[in-house]
Amino acid sequence: MAETGAGGSGKPLPTAAEKQLLRRRRQELDYWKNNSARLGRRNLLTGLAIGAFVVGMFSYTILSVKQERIMEELDDEAKIHIMRGPRTGANS
Repeated sequence: MAETGAGGSGKPLPTAAEKQLLRRRRQELDYWKNNSARLGRRNLLTGLAIGAFVVGMFSYTILSVKQERIMEELDDEAKIHIMRGPRTGANS
């Protein structure tokens, strides 16, 4: 009978380890309740920073591919002009 609660419900009293575990869980719950807004802001800022990096990298990649196409077109035009030879008054 020493292990039963005072109400006679038949439940054993929590041990010291169980009390410590419950206390720790309550502390964690209080921490998350108090700091959830700050953590949400941090997560938002982190998400925006990662998104900005991804958009920047994508834009840079598209721009560099576009420049490669332009350079290829310029190279093709240069090859045509080289094959035609110099433009002088005699052959224009």
